[in-house]
Amino acid sequence: MDYGTLRGFFALLILALFIIIVIWSYSKKRKSSFDSAANSIFEEDRKEKNNKQETNKNV
Repeated sequence: MDYGTLRGFFALLILALFIIIVIWSYSKKRKSSFDSAANSIFEEDRKEKNNKQETNKNV
């Protein structure tokens, strides 16, 4: 097995890993966890806003 063949196998391995990751990330099983991760930033904003309102009420 020469260097060119090894590079070819490595390229196919990387391509297969890429396809597996894309299929995994777009699967319907992962949608709910990705949606919750995407919306987590808004939950943090709401928590900060509520904390500021509570602080202003205490002043």
